[in-house]
Amino acid sequence: MALEQGIGSIGQIPIGEGRTFEVAGQRVAVFHTREGGVYAIEANCPHRNGPLADGLTSGTTVLCPLHERAFDLLTGAGIGHEDCVMSYPVRISGDGNLFITVGQPCRNSLDVM
Repeated sequence: MALEQGIGSIGQIPIGEGRTFEVAGQRVAVFHTREGGVYAIEANCPHRNGPLADGLTSGTTVLCPLHERAFDLLTGAGIGHEDCVMSYPVRISGDGNLFITVGQPCRNSLDVM
């Protein structure tokens, strides 16, 4: 069953960075890219449990800060390796509040309203 939860304003995530939030008991890394996109994926790298929100982003890619494993922010797919993480739909309300839906992973994490 899908559950949408508000996590606050987009302003709490600086451009080019990520932050970790708890959404319905799950840790989710939310990124606000330099290009203006907002994406949500599972918070920890499956390789060594690295905190993905602390990773470097470029376009729609994040690098795990521990061992530089890359993940696609749209799909959660590993880039150049078989590991993957869940991706989650993100909705931005007209007043700039962010909503994450867990329990229904998606291929395109950006759903701006």
